[in-house]
Amino acid sequence: MRLILEAPDTQLYTDPPLSQAGSWRVSGLPSGPPQLPSAVTGPSLDAARAHMLALGPQQLLAQDEEGDTLLHLFVARGLRWAAYAAAEVLQVYGHLDIREHKGKTPLLVAAAANQPLIVQDLLSLGAEPNATDHQGRSVLHVAATYGLPGVLSAVFNSGIQVDLEVRDFEGLTPLHTAILALNVAMRPPDFSSRMLSTQAQDRLTCVKMLLYMGADHTSQEIKSNKTVLHLAVQAANPTVVQLLLELPRGDLRAFVNMKAHGNTALHMAAALPPGPPQEAIVRRLLAAGADPTLRNLENEQPVHLLRSGPGPEGLRQLLKRSRVAPSGLSS
Repeated sequence: MRLILEAPDTQLYTDPPLSQAGSWRVSGLPSGPPQLPSAVTGPSLDAARAHMLALGPQQLLAQDEEGDTLLHLFVARGLRWAAYAAAEVLQVYGHLDIREHKGKTPLLVAAAANQPLIVQDLLSLGAEPNATDHQGRSVLHVAATYGLPGVLSAVFNSGIQVDLEVRDFEGLTPLHTAILALNVAMRPPDFSSRMLSTQAQDRLTCVKMLLYMGADHTSQEIKSNKTVLHLAVQAANPTVVQLLLELPRGDLRAFVNMKAHGNTALHMAAALPPGPPQEAIVRRLLAAGADPTLRNLENEQPVHLLRSGPGPEGLRQLLKRSRVAPSGLSS
């Protein structure tokens, strides 16, 4: 049975709709304490502060059987003014990062609830930006998992330094998580269409934002050593493969030929089911400097992994013609 907290009437703190725009331009969100627009009637931040003062710290610090404080509940419901006022009290008592039963701080709850303005408020009040839950997921992981570009924008607009390479307990960085989430949203990739669903567009925006802010595209996940390129190829996703091959920084040829337990991205592409996505990916990898002479742990070159039948014959001939090792690369 949950501990019943004597909460203030949440109807008093129903805010105007928050903008959840997918734009990640750094001018997107206001800064500083929330101010109720003059055109909107209802309680102000001052009224929320007065109500929190009346409740007192004992009730604001109390947790129910799932570890939720009133701040967690306000945040989850998008009650911005109540959340800000409650957060100010918890900040004074050093509990702004208090955790519920899954290890989520109010900041992580705000991210999961897609409340970018509350995310920015909490960061401005001193919430730990690199806090992780019991799965090792940071605010960046949460935004990447659910495709929430507004949350990423709030974090980046805050000007607070966050760890772009933090790993969850699966060994994934936020960028790995974003690519995996995008692959799911585009499954199966429609090679004939240039239209993406809203969910896929949001997740693609998250990938681009993380890359723009400096996430390391060469980072390898812990369990399989795959880079984001391996993950995109494995999902037969030409759109994401092309995005990663067009990144302006780093040694493209070295990146393309990185190995995951012995397999390059070209090995994985050759092992895909025959069809237009496979052909597009193989051709793009070769154009980017993929070396078809490299061998995996089974001493196989990519051409050896093509499936039998007439479908891949054109790729078979292409890989055979291309088997000239680039200088400086070891097999």
